[in-house]
Amino acid sequence: METAPHSVVGLAVALGVGLLIGIERERRKGRGHGRQAAGLRSFAVAAVAGGLAQWLQVPGLVVSGAVFVALLAAVSHWKSRSNDPGMTTELALFTTYLIGVQSVLAPAFGGACGVGLAALLAARERLHRFATDLLSEQELHDGLLLAALGLIVLPLIPADPVEVLAGIAPRPLAALVLLILAMQAVGHVALRWLGARGGALLAGFAGGFVSSTATIASFGSQARAQPTQMAVLAGGAGLSSAATWLQGLVVCAALSPAAALAVLPMALAGALGAAGIGLLALRGHRDTPAPVALPPPTGSALRPREALVVAGLLGLVAAGVSQAQRWFGDAGLNLGIAIAALADAHAPIASLAALHVAGHLSSQGVVLGALIAIGVNSLTRGVVAAVSGGRAYAQRVGAALAAGLATASAVSWALGHAGR
Repeated sequence: METAPHSVVGLAVALGVGLLIGIERERRKGRGHGRQAAGLRSFAVAAVAGGLAQWLQVPGLVVSGAVFVALLAAVSHWKSRSNDPGMTTELALFTTYLIGVQSVLAPAFGGACGVGLAALLAARERLHRFATDLLSEQELHDGLLLAALGLIVLPLIPADPVEVLAGIAPRPLAALVLLILAMQAVGHVALRWLGARGGALLAGFAGGFVSSTATIASFGSQARAQPTQMAVLAGGAGLSSAATWLQGLVVCAALSPAAALAVLPMALAGALGAAGIGLLALRGHRDTPAPVALPPPTGSALRPREALVVAGLLGLVAAGVSQAQRWFGDAGLNLGIAIAALADAHAPIASLAALHVAGHLSSQGVVLGALIAIGVNSLTRGVVAAVSGGRAYAQRVGAALAAGLATASAVSWALGHAGR
């Protein structure tokens, strides 16, 4: 049989993959009578055997080889003298054979599978520590719930636009609910893993994806109770305002990718401006002795009611703003956006994206409307910061809000001026 260059490359990849996985297993097999059966040579031979079985193209040879390797792995596990009851090595040996087969069919994909398997085997201690020590039982349940919502529930939701929602499809709204729940989980885990300082910053950023106003109010009440920790809490509140810009971008991307491209420069500028000034609030705080007394996370990290309220608000405001444009034109549209943004900035942005994807609004109109929405909502958040946290807290948070709005406006003006 003539050996094609592609097959030679595939066999070489199979050998390399077998050696790579075998080196990792050789370091784990131990020494003496209690060592495991498969090591460097066994894995290299299994990978090459799979590659040859595929290259020879004898009917049934690949399947027969797989059965043979599986039987060898089963016998090895049965006769093993090791105290480890696991079957990782045996399963890895069988998988290595299959990767050898795949390496001849598609060398690049086979090599990627081999590297992935070797990395998975090498991360044994880290994965065990994550599963048993770092991850709590409740967080595991929350993760399974998110996976079920994303992989089972979300595909069943209709993807076609609905007229009463101003042309918004229900599935993107459901995806936003899933995103909000995921950010809630991130903030919960961050607070437990990173401690008070890092947890407060990341929790503030994650909270901004749900409600920057609520995050600023919560941190403000804590800043009033613990004035020495006001800098860290103001920094977290500033990062929540940065998340508002990014959340607006995510909403646009979910409903109208073309509108998201137009909003992208402005949103990134606003996020960077708010985050930069928010983090400046931490200057001089490094030597503060007392820790931030954020409450330890207990119970479930997921708050479905909040996520559903946000999604419902998005749909209602989208319908209302769409009707305002139909009745009063662009002036009514901008006025409706400003009124809606007093309570929430993301809902009017969703309506703008829906109007854009329906062909009723230009990209520049989306950019202007998004700027109005976040600008008006920034006033609301500034008032909330003053009421909840006092004058010093409000000054720091207001500086982050103003910086984000100023940088976003400057970038929007510059791009609009350059496009003329």
